[in-house]
Amino acid sequence: MATADQLTAFINRQRGLLNRERNAEIEQSALLLTNCGPKLLEQKGLAILGLGIASINIGLGGKSLIELERPTAYNLSPLFPPHTFRPGDIARIEDNSTGGKPKGAGKNKKVDADKSTTSGKQIEGVVYKVTDARIVLAVDPPDSSTNEDLDLPERSRIVKLANSVTYDRMEQALKQLERMVLPPSGVAKEAKFTPPTTKLVEVLLGISSPSEKIPLENIVFFDPTLNDSQKAAVKFVLESPEAACIHGPPGTGKTHTLIEVIRQLTSVSSTNPKPLRVLVCGASNLAVDNILERLLAFPVTKSGSRLKVTRVGHPARVMSDDNVLGVTLDTKAGMSDEAALAKDVKAELEATLGILSGKGKGAKGKSPRGLERKKMWEEVRALRKEYRKREGGVVESVLVDSQIVVSTCHSSGGRQMYKHSFDVVIIDEATQAMEAVCWIPIFKAKKLILAGDPMQLPPTILSLNSHKKKKKDFVTTRTTGKRVGALIVKADSKEKSTAPDPPTVQVPQGENLEPGSPDESDEEGDTVMKDDNDVPALPDETNVETPTSGEPKPPVVKTPRRGVLEPPRTLETTLFDRLEKMYGPCIKRLLNVQYRMNQKIADFPSKVMYHNKLRSHKSVASHLLDDLPNTSAEDDDEAEEVLRTPVVFIDTAGSEYYERVEGDHDEGSRCNENEAMVVKKYITRLVDSGVLPTQIAVITPYQAQVTLLASILRPVYGKDMEIGTVDGMQGREKDAVVISLVRSNEKREVGFLKDKRRLNVAMTRAKRHLCVIGDSSTVQHGGSFLKKWMAWLEASADVRYDIVE
Repeated sequence: MATADQLTAFINRQRGLLNRERNAEIEQSALLLTNCGPKLLEQKGLAILGLGIASINIGLGGKSLIELERPTAYNLSPLFPPHTFRPGDIARIEDNSTGGKPKGAGKNKKVDADKSTTSGKQIEGVVYKVTDARIVLAVDPPDSSTNEDLDLPERSRIVKLANSVTYDRMEQALKQLERMVLPPSGVAKEAKFTPPTTKLVEVLLGISSPSEKIPLENIVFFDPTLNDSQKAAVKFVLESPEAACIHGPPGTGKTHTLIEVIRQLTSVSSTNPKPLRVLVCGASNLAVDNILERLLAFPVTKSGSRLKVTRVGHPARVMSDDNVLGVTLDTKAGMSDEAALAKDVKAELEATLGILSGKGKGAKGKSPRGLERKKMWEEVRALRKEYRKREGGVVESVLVDSQIVVSTCHSSGGRQMYKHSFDVVIIDEATQAMEAVCWIPIFKAKKLILAGDPMQLPPTILSLNSHKKKKKDFVTTRTTGKRVGALIVKADSKEKSTAPDPPTVQVPQGENLEPGSPDESDEEGDTVMKDDNDVPALPDETNVETPTSGEPKPPVVKTPRRGVLEPPRTLETTLFDRLEKMYGPCIKRLLNVQYRMNQKIADFPSKVMYHNKLRSHKSVASHLLDDLPNTSAEDDDEAEEVLRTPVVFIDTAGSEYYERVEGDHDEGSRCNENEAMVVKKYITRLVDSGVLPTQIAVITPYQAQVTLLASILRPVYGKDMEIGTVDGMQGREKDAVVISLVRSNEKREVGFLKDKRRLNVAMTRAKRHLCVIGDSSTVQHGGSFLKKWMAWLEASADVRYDIVE
């Protein structure tokens, strides 16, 4: 049972890591905004200049939707230049006439999703919608009359800011968790505001053990095509009273299984007498909409009705599919009977705002001034209050009537969802979401179902990379090969000192070990993930025991105890990971039949990442490019080499195809021109054999190589062929995948190629054909995992040696 000290340490650690991550994101944004002028910011995609106000409308929650465009009077084209603005980003409207650096840039500002800062001619808000020629900013002015006037400039620019909204919500979730599980430390009267602790929260924090399973017999599955492991997973999560995890390796039908779980929970049956209310969340909008599409494909019930599903989130972030857009909260709220009562108020409000901006009917291009303007803003304030009241009732009725609500984890903490509770919350892609963001929806339910694959990419953590770059001292332990927390053993002395931050691992003879790198093997020879809790990261949380006197001895690292709540080492430790470490395999079920890859392609990931438990379904076990109707080869030899070979390894060892760095010294991204030409030659062979560009993906770990490959391949194949980083391809698949490893150097350094989860994603995207291009003489020295992979390719792939002509 977790003690108060353990709970305090866990929450404080989460809070400290989140603050570090927030600061890293703000610092990254502030450095650019502080040091770059408007023109340079536009070149970097962080600003759009020369904008004018197209219109001001009213959106959900009474927000002002400010639509910006590029007037032809000031610009050669109304189309925006390339930029990075996406719905949900925080942005600021500034006066375009001011030169130099953006006013107030670089300050650490917290911006709430439902609030904006209006100061002079600077207005902050949330990007609501983006098109090629229009961008809409959602702004909610303060209720005070002193700051009601937006004071929009005639010519403006929009600048992207660091988005701290998600961090604010995660911080609030940690505060709520703290009030739930820790005794009140402040004024006694605060105790009555403490939310009650649920059994689910106690299980997730190790305060109490999971309850006994509730046996369910004779479950009737809606989908008869489910395999045995999928049926076992469905039965397992239905029988689990508080928490359950579904481990879905690539291509095993994780989403397919979740759909069956949702149908079981929301339908009346012998095992479920009462339909339950379900909140379905995901780490990304893409994951959420993928589930939503399948939910909407549910057949009509015997009563002739469909499931009542509502998608919460920005409409512009939702798939453009009409069926999906039709169930968004905005659309359903606008179509309800109660919505008519609010439409008149909205129309009057928009008309008044139009006049104030000089764009509305009767404005004659000029906005009112003086007392007239002040009076109209007072009217706007009254109309907005009335609209919010009426619209709030409409939104509430839509959500109350919804049996299934779908949103991202972050969006579930929005204002519209505050008062709503659910029987079950399902989080897809839980291994890609930070634990703190998962707590936002967890508080709304009595039961939790997590789905994901901890052997694929973890959440992207900015502070982790920036933190490593600042480290100067390292510790090497030849006996264990592990980091020892905050203790630094100097190479040239016996002194010990305390470092402010965790040191990076350095192990002799090139064996650089990082979180998730393969450094241990089980008795069957399969690679095992290193326990994150083996390596504490903060000085005050170290588990290292060292002698107090005499000669320094090798540090002893405590082994994490099963069932004990341990503070995470980094934010890469997800809730899924932590529950598995706390409760072992009894908390999850593995889906072990994959429906994507040829057996040869799946062989290595199955053996090394999934303990040889991943099997290929007979429908895909032997499928090849040659089976596609559009493929053919001029001769049988070409067909054999390209279309009938599932795995190819083009080894550039000895060719001196050395990488180069794009950027500042070792911090820059890497590219390899000669290797890129090998990629081009092989792509040409695939296309000449009939493989369509849309059936091919080119993957590489480095952004600089993506840019180089795009410059070579895009002029020939256009945008039909996907070219991207490993991170961008997670969750996707193609018939043929070409991987460019890039790294080739005399020092035999491999960088983050040694992250086996990243390579696991890369090698499991291919369905029928996988081609790996790289320098084995460099890559094999990147750790035991890469050494095993190179050995497997030598033994199992069609190995070739290609020279750029």
